[in-house]
Amino acid sequence: MRSATLALALVAVTAALAAPARSAGKPGVAALQVALYGKRVYQGSVDGVLGPRTRAAVRRFQRRAGLTVDGVVGPHTRRALGRLGRPKIGDRVLHAGAVGWDVAALQFALAWHGFASGIFDGVFGPRAEAAVRGLQRFAGIAPDGVVGPVTLRALRRPLPASPLRLAWPVRAEVSSGFGPRGDRFHEGVDLAASFGTRVRAAAAGRVVFAGWNDGFGKLVIVRHRARVTTFYAHLSRISIGVGRRVGTGTTLGRVGSTGRSTGPHLHFEVHFRGAAVDPLGALG
Repeated sequence: MRSATLALALVAVTAALAAPARSAGKPGVAALQVALYGKRVYQGSVDGVLGPRTRAAVRRFQRRAGLTVDGVVGPHTRRALGRLGRPKIGDRVLHAGAVGWDVAALQFALAWHGFASGIFDGVFGPRAEAAVRGLQRFAGIAPDGVVGPVTLRALRRPLPASPLRLAWPVRAEVSSGFGPRGDRFHEGVDLAASFGTRVRAAAAGRVVFAGWNDGFGKLVIVRHRARVTTFYAHLSRISIGVGRRVGTGTTLGRVGSTGRSTGPHLHFEVHFRGAAVDPLGALG
């Protein structure tokens, strides 16, 4: 009886788990793209958009698998996709070690809610479990790393946003926005400023990190009020130390290309209560 009740609850929340607000795509389509990528018939971005490249990849896979080439992802196509072709999200409780379509959909939804877990691959590994725990803490759920009806309901809530208005750290064109990029999720925005451009604090706060951080290169992190934190990455030079109080517009460093970067720019992130949020929603 208990398992039947759980199953009904999972079905109910799954029916309402649509694309996160402001996202460009749907978790179910992202899961399809992950499965097609695993079969080496899709090389586009895992963006949840059922566009021409994804539709062509479905037909290409159906042709290779000896199926009716109709572009419809029905039971036969999903079965042929193997373990990444099923089950649908909500058909089972998810936990570490799970692999499947539902895990890929979960990874996509988690990323839009501010808790990216690395590569979209349909594998519930340590990073996915950490992302689930992060979402659960944000939502006030016991952080057990297990995805059942309560956690799925949390993924139906509006996306988190910064409660603070922020100043632009540099005035520059946005060269890459917040959202899917290839098989990963870009958790900030890239501002295409030239090398050496002064980088300024987006709001008053205190510097909690100033140093080297692998992919971010030279990085400054500032903690503000209302549990908002801002990240300034790939700097060529850091001009501030940990513990310093800063005001809006205080110089933190200079634009560079340190860490994993292909050219000078500022990678700017905004976090609210641990969740990465779209900086453009906060920038004045």
